[in-house]
Amino acid sequence: MTHDIIGVDIAKDWIDIHHLSDGQSKRLATTRSALARFATEARGALVVFEASGGYERPLTEALSTAGGAFARVNPRQAREFARATGRLAKTDRVDAAMLAEMGRALRLKPSPVRAPERVRLADLMARRDDLSDMLRREANRIKQARDAWIKNDIKTMLRVLERRLVRVEAEISAQIEAHEVLARAAARLQSMPGIGPILAASLVARLPELGRLDRRAIASLAGLAPHACDSGVFRGKRRVWGGRAEVRRSLYLAGFIASRYDPRLRAFRTRLEAAGKPAKVAIVAVAKKLLTILNAMFRDGNNYRSA
Repeated sequence: MTHDIIGVDIAKDWIDIHHLSDGQSKRLATTRSALARFATEARGALVVFEASGGYERPLTEALSTAGGAFARVNPRQAREFARATGRLAKTDRVDAAMLAEMGRALRLKPSPVRAPERVRLADLMARRDDLSDMLRREANRIKQARDAWIKNDIKTMLRVLERRLVRVEAEISAQIEAHEVLARAAARLQSMPGIGPILAASLVARLPELGRLDRRAIASLAGLAPHACDSGVFRGKRRVWGGRAEVRRSLYLAGFIASRYDPRLRAFRTRLEAAGKPAKVAIVAVAKKLLTILNAMFRDGNNYRSA
């Protein structure tokens, strides 16, 4: 462990800082110069903060530039830790102190630093997801519209969104082609039946840990590890939850497609459904098996070979 752990609560215009070593707290503006000074001073410490929908990006960049170590934690996990330690009040200063203590109690490890090209790819994928969501919403609205003018207006918006989607997908392809590491990873993923260019881009951007973790850890990270719900003699259903939602959705879709076109995965799904498993449960199991295969492929540096 580092000699100090610093909890940081992030707001839009400032950050609250708490040093675990001496209990000192302070607030800093999120200007480039202030964050750079803090990152330099924090070298040798572990900085713990929540993923904050993008507000953490300037702090992450400053720490990475300065060579500082940081742990980005899930907000739900941080809130549950706060409740478990009796902190019912929620203020920026209290949260900063709680995050510092969470780093010590859970012995958090530093998060890996993501390469800039992978960060940009993730941003482009997020933009594509936004456009796809807007397209779905407008497509649903036109089904309910009765007024002719409103229908025409929605059609115009659909055409605009479709053009923007084509452009962002072209930019995603260009981003991958411009960087050899991304291009190699995307090509390896697409050697697997069920994974096309967009699904490959999503996994390249959002699951850089492929091949670096064991199969259980990678399944948990992707939100595909079944969790028990038992108490006494009661045995509840195992459910998958947590992890990275975007990755889980991508792998579910990949598992659905792969179970139709890959003989090995198709046979696996057929066995599960024949044993009485619901279709969605079987597809989740296929997605987990597919992830295990992908993880082994990246670990060994091989493309997919069907049995």
